[in-house]
Amino acid sequence: MKAIRWISTNENVQWEEMDLAAVQTEACGDTLEMTGTTDQVVDGFGGCFNELEWRALSHLTPTDRANLFEELFDPDKGCRFRICRLPVGANDYSLEWYSLDEHPDDYAMDHFTIDRDKNCLIPFIKEALAHQPDLKLFASPWSPPTWMKFPRAHNHGTMIWTKEIRDAYALYFLKFVQSYAEEGVRIDQIHVQNEPMSDQKFPSCVWTGEQFRVFIRDHMGPLFEANGIDTDIWLGTINGPEVDHRFLHTGYDQYSNLVLSDPAARKYIKGVGYQWCGKYAMQQTHMAWPEMKLMQTENECGDGSNSWAYAHYIFNLFRHYLVNGASAYVYWNMVLEPEGRSTWGWKQNAMVTVEPETGRMIFNPEFYVMKHFSHFIDAGAVRMEAKGHWAGNAVVFRNPDGNIVAVVGNGLDRARAFSFKAEGETVSLELPPMSWNTIVFE
Repeated sequence: MKAIRWISTNENVQWEEMDLAAVQTEACGDTLEMTGTTDQVVDGFGGCFNELEWRALSHLTPTDRANLFEELFDPDKGCRFRICRLPVGANDYSLEWYSLDEHPDDYAMDHFTIDRDKNCLIPFIKEALAHQPDLKLFASPWSPPTWMKFPRAHNHGTMIWTKEIRDAYALYFLKFVQSYAEEGVRIDQIHVQNEPMSDQKFPSCVWTGEQFRVFIRDHMGPLFEANGIDTDIWLGTINGPEVDHRFLHTGYDQYSNLVLSDPAARKYIKGVGYQWCGKYAMQQTHMAWPEMKLMQTENECGDGSNSWAYAHYIFNLFRHYLVNGASAYVYWNMVLEPEGRSTWGWKQNAMVTVEPETGRMIFNPEFYVMKHFSHFIDAGAVRMEAKGHWAGNAVVFRNPDGNIVAVVGNGLDRARAFSFKAEGETVSLELPPMSWNTIVFE
């Protein structure tokens, strides 16, 4: 008989380890059962390093700060983050908008600098690395330098599409990777543009699929190759197909399929990153390009209320991306001040809230959503296909050590009978209403 663990969370009780001897029930017909078919390998879970998070962390005592970093990054505790994101230049959670070279027409990148990042992002990352030395990092710009865009601003606009600009922008990425390496921080992946379909009031830049194809194939890929850069190039972070008036121009065929169908571009691409409405293209991409890694690159942000209702929506996002081929799931802001207000006023959720006046640290519902997946699913785990009446609410993995992990949500307002069959064993439980549950066969 294998050892079986059950951890459950709902609005009333968080991360409670249940006594199986006291709660097991009779087997029922509402089952979850592995089919024997396997799918993608997991690289890990994580969040994004942003400047406004660094400000929130400043309100913590040294002891609370160390405890929070352990809860997020320690390999044996809490969320055990393994893969995280950072911006190249400013994003909407920077303290102000900037790029790494705002000197007009600096095509040789003589004035490129990461000096600003040395004061915030790099210390933030190094503090995380002290807890998790194997942390992988991927980076993406929200906007190129303003002199490369029309109109000349961090927000809105598009790239000025000349060869001279494209060559300079490829060099911008090269300098970024090299400069971070000089600071002892390895950038494992570059995703070419954050949300290329969104013309936003915060740092942004619209790209077409054809522009991705040309830039990666003719500029960034060859430059990285010529300079021996082993940082992976990813097609991301794609936020479509959209479901508004632009839908005819933002689908799978207009971006991922267009770029990956060009062998000369595809040879430089190691994966595709999706977020927000990109979830609608995950299944097509995974089915058509199973050899290509996929990643969920930014958790949907909510409205700053950090409600339990929204956390149930986020649980289903985790499941959607994972059952459709994602090798990683990356949260947005890990820690913020109350309401999580961005520099342009949007209130957003965070896993943890820190009150500036008191330094009180609050673990929000989405912290527990993340922990139910990331605490037990190891890097190198393989997703197992599952069947049964609970298959639409669950995802199952086999860890490298052989342990089976099932994460199951009960989104109904009543308790439900549940039987999980794995490795010749069956566990039958009554899952609490509106709960998230992790069951481990050790």
